[in-house]
Amino acid sequence: MTTSRGTVGAYVRQNSMLLILIALYILVAATARGFFTLDNQLNILRTIAVPGMIAFGMTLLIIVGEIDLSVGSMVAASACILAWLVNAISGGDFEPSVLVVVLSMVLTFAFGAAVGIFNGWLRNRYMVPTFISSLAMMATLAGLANMITDGTPIESFPSWYYFIGSGRIFSIPVPVYLLLLSFVLSYVLANFTSFGRAVYAIGGNAEAARLSGLAVNRTRMTCLVITSLFAVLGGIVYSSLLNSGNPTIAKGMELEVISAVIIGGVSLFGGKGSIWGAFVGVLFLGVLLNAMTLWGFNPYAQQVVRGILILGAVFINLIIERPQLGHA
Repeated sequence: MTTSRGTVGAYVRQNSMLLILIALYILVAATARGFFTLDNQLNILRTIAVPGMIAFGMTLLIIVGEIDLSVGSMVAASACILAWLVNAISGGDFEPSVLVVVLSMVLTFAFGAAVGIFNGWLRNRYMVPTFISSLAMMATLAGLANMITDGTPIESFPSWYYFIGSGRIFSIPVPVYLLLLSFVLSYVLANFTSFGRAVYAIGGNAEAARLSGLAVNRTRMTCLVITSLFAVLGGIVYSSLLNSGNPTIAKGMELEVISAVIIGGVSLFGGKGSIWGAFVGVLFLGVLLNAMTLWGFNPYAQQVVRGILILGAVFINLIIERPQLGHA
């Protein structure tokens, strides 16, 4: 009997947010007409695609003991840089070639990687906390996005480009495929590679990991680069949805991403969390936002309710985890 209770208790602790998400699904399905339709479920997944992809990178980054507050600005900056590059390389052509767009994407990804490397270099070389460096980078990237666009959207993409953000394959939105692909790659990276094991070891005890021969600095930098690249991918999706590089997109997305990661059970102190938990967390926020829209909540009231429920979900998670922490 004791063993059975212990097994149930362990399951509840490990899957607390999943159980909360299931409860939210049941509540919304019972009270909001049209919630459980296939189209609405695909709409939820499409809505969470960009913050979800970034959340997977942020999960690795927070587990390793770092953070990136610039991901929202990186989304906007990468969308604007991509649009500017397409316009510059094509010479203002109204229908730039596939080669021009692909080359511009490669250069934009290279820019994102460079930002991640720079933040990692500051962290490793001068011990600048990533909270500080990424906060400065958040302002820098936002300013860069406005500077190269002069504060107005750049419309330079070909007619086929909308497919990345708005197209469908077998009736499923393309961003959903990108979300699932990002999840699989991140999940495999975190759980089935030596890099993933190093991420958890360094987040748990960086000095012990260093003494064990793990490349602490390189692993931190790699996590920063991965997060930046996911943010660039998010910028590409948004630029496709809007068919332009717009400097006003993704404002505050870093808070949404970090909230989802924390809700998913990732510890801000590092060393604990999972890609699956991050997916549950971002899906929780997506379902919550969709539910409040179907319930007819005032948009301003949605922000209040959303904040309260996020805090409540985290609090419940902490209560459930406390016995495990006490036992440890």
